[in-house]
Amino acid sequence: MAHAARSRRTTAALAALSLGILALTACNGDAEKDTAAPSAAANPSAAGTDEGSEAPSTAGPGDGGSAGGGSSDSGDSAAPSGEPGAEDGQDGGVGMCETTDLSYTVTVASKPVNHALLTAVNKGSDPCLLPASELVITIPELDGAAEHMGPEGEDWILKAGENAYAGILFSRADTAGGKSADQVEIALTASESPTTVPINGGPVTVNDGQVTSFFGTAEDALTY
Repeated sequence: MAHAARSRRTTAALAALSLGILALTACNGDAEKDTAAPSAAANPSAAGTDEGSEAPSTAGPGDGGSAGGGSSDSGDSAAPSGEPGAEDGQDGGVGMCETTDLSYTVTVASKPVNHALLTAVNKGSDPCLLPASELVITIPELDGAAEHMGPEGEDWILKAGENAYAGILFSRADTAGGKSADQVEIALTASESPTTVPINGGPVTVNDGQVTSFFGTAEDALTY
């Protein structure tokens, strides 16, 4: 009886010892697993280093932009240009028309009476700024230049091949007498040398020369 009791106590002790060893082994295994496997959530930067990241720019404001695709600061690199002609003071950068830039015809008008129509054409390949109210008409048979009549015109750009018109009055109906003329001298400004143009349909009787500003139509030029 005593021997059997000792054998049962020994067996029970061994069983308890075995359970303790198994429990200790299991705890140690879980601890090692927790420390050996790094959590991806614990180091978020490591998981994202290969996708979707851009290197921060090290370029300064004048170095042409960032390495990560940012736009360069080029807005101040080219100042907007000024209006054409701002440097030379001309309208739109177009030079003034000179007398030699145009060709001229003078034709006696059917009406009003004692008038002729001056047609000026830009014969060049470039536009020019026409001095509308500075036209100088000289009739060789009369002393001095023709006086201005009608409204003052504004300078305007005469394109290549475009026409401008002016009306010339040779004599007044209430003025008797006069001289015969078959040509006139034309200059766009008083400072230029004139060009001589024949009067188509002449000669005409001249006793009081007057001239309008340049207009865009023949009808307007022959209104005065």
